[in-house]
Amino acid sequence: MARGVMLMSGGIDSPVSLHLLLRQGHEMMAVHMDNRPFTDDSPLEKVVDHLEILRQRYRQPIPLYVLPHGPTQITLMRQTDRHVGCVLCRRFMWRSAERIAEREGATFLATGESLGQVASQTLSNMRSATASVQLPIVRPLVGFDKLEIEAVARSIGTYGISTRPGLCCQAVPDRPATKSHLLQIEKEEERVDVDQILDDVVRHAVRM
Repeated sequence: MARGVMLMSGGIDSPVSLHLLLRQGHEMMAVHMDNRPFTDDSPLEKVVDHLEILRQRYRQPIPLYVLPHGPTQITLMRQTDRHVGCVLCRRFMWRSAERIAEREGATFLATGESLGQVASQTLSNMRSATASVQLPIVRPLVGFDKLEIEAVARSIGTYGISTRPGLCCQAVPDRPATKSHLLQIEKEEERVDVDQILDDVVRHAVRM
């Protein structure tokens, strides 16, 4: 079995996706992109509680890395086109997770994305976002619908945690682009210092 890094948001999908990979016997660790001040403490608290349930279920340590993402969001909001902000945000999330994967010797990245549920998960936006990394990306839920995902979440005990009150991301633009072109995204990204942003994020990563 392989070692992978799961992006964990605190929502319904990512713990279900992680559960499916653990069930297959993969060795997993988690990365949470801490989006404060554009959210509150609840996403991180939910991730911690999700992982505790899955650690007990699979008798696996599942290390958690928490990386600051709020400063990246501020830079993107100030210097790039807000309509493609969600795609640029995801590109930096993927790159950050890849840096942790390289540090830990992991061979793939994973996510709770399922096709088309939100603006960042349209096919063109997913392609634009994931073109930023080299490691393969696994999406165990890509063919699931919301009801199927919620049913699994209830069965493993994570649904109640995911649906606790919390502040949604306040950095989402009013009219996020649902269709993007990679050349356009790369052109926008030239407005910021990608390597400096990533160096800062990884330098301040905390392993919990």
